[in-house]
Amino acid sequence: MEVVYRQGRATAAEIARGLLDPPSYSAVRAMLVILVNKGHLRHESEGQRYVYLPTVPRERARRRAMRELVTTFFGGSPKDAVVALLEETDQRLSAKDLEEIRRRIENAKRKGG
Repeated sequence: MEVVYRQGRATAAEIARGLLDPPSYSAVRAMLVILVNKGHLRHESEGQRYVYLPTVPRERARRRAMRELVTTFFGGSPKDAVVALLEETDQRLSAKDLEEIRRRIENAKRKGG
């Protein structure tokens, strides 16, 4: 999905080339079929090949994926997901990042959430 969002539209071969450690071409094609069947992608014919396009804006897909991640791995607890991210990150958060997180927490408190 990341490759398709980054490029806007892409063939299976372009998607495979856009992956850091791509699986076989047939595995990429199989995953594309799954993503089309789930409604995440659609395809258009261009000659004898399909060009894949996202069906929803990236931000909406990101929110949906985050909800599913929190539900599946953190029992629906956003707090547990945030704590896991803070504890497991390989990169140190900058002062600017920490300030942004603090600001978002304060906004959530004001909104009652």
